[in-house]
Amino acid sequence: MNDAAAPSPTPVSRGAAWKIVLSVVVITGVVGYVLKTSVVSAEYYKHVDEVMASPSQFHNKRLQVHGNVVPGSIEQAKGTLMYRFKIETGSMSRPDPRPPAVISASYTGLVPDTFKDGAEVVAKGSLGADDKLEVVPDGIMAKCPSKYDSNAKANVQDPGVAAK
Repeated sequence: MNDAAAPSPTPVSRGAAWKIVLSVVVITGVVGYVLKTSVVSAEYYKHVDEVMASPSQFHNKRLQVHGNVVPGSIEQAKGTLMYRFKIETGSMSRPDPRPPAVISASYTGLVPDTFKDGAEVVAKGSLGADDKLEVVPDGIMAKCPSKYDSNAKANVQDPGVAAK
């Protein structure tokens, strides 16, 4: 065996140690800030029945509520962009495996062209103490039912089939 001792590592200088400590503190701070801001800006995506099953747990929290506009529920204040409407799950007009529930909503702003009775919507906002959804500006997304209607697709002729 070799009696020569292995060279010992050179100690880190005091300046280099401070740079390492400072780098660790800065990186930890940045990661903590990013985590905190992402948790604060988190939103719940829920169906109407999930929110209305226990509305108190969603008060003053950011939500995206999915359902269908209740037919006949859309009210617009004359000459304004203020709307009140109801969103439902388990509608009688559309079979839905979810339990029936309804939530009232209010919104001020422009609505999409596809926002109408029976339209499938996702409304973004917060639930007030009165269990009413206060929708944020540009917080209504409505799906176009004709794009998803299987009956409309069945009536379209396959372009690969020649007409006789």
